[in-house]
Amino acid sequence: MTTHHPIMTRHEVSEFLDREFPQLHFGGRTYHVDAVGPMTAWVRMDYHERHLRPGGTLSGPSMMALADLGLYAVILAHIGPVGLAVTTNLNFNFMRKPGQRPLIAECRLLKLGKRLAVGEASICSEGSDDLVCHATGTYSIPDRG
Repeated sequence: MTTHHPIMTRHEVSEFLDREFPQLHFGGRTYHVDAVGPMTAWVRMDYHERHLRPGGTLSGPSMMALADLGLYAVILAHIGPVGLAVTTNLNFNFMRKPGQRPLIAECRLLKLGKRLAVGEASICSEGSDDLVCHATGTYSIPDRG
């Protein structure tokens, strides 16, 4: 059922997300799947005023969405277009205030089983290696039998 190499391209994952989750781009596209690789994906959130919170920093919910999207993207890239793979747990550690520029999430699968996937997302401001957020997540994969 699964391999350690993607079976969907970045373009195929993006098309699936656009088709199945059009609400992701409500008000204009700011989330992007930039790349997929063996057990990894990179996603980006453009800097936009709708992601700001009071004080002018990027909001926690926007970073949470980026991490969830990235983990979902890496799972889809490895199991195929399974719309009912769902988040069962997410944990976030906010490390520092992000810069006023796009955020990049490097997402990595730690376990990819038949029923569960576990991964982590490391989020940095574009152009910096300093973590602004670290997230871990678990996803339930439906029986495809």
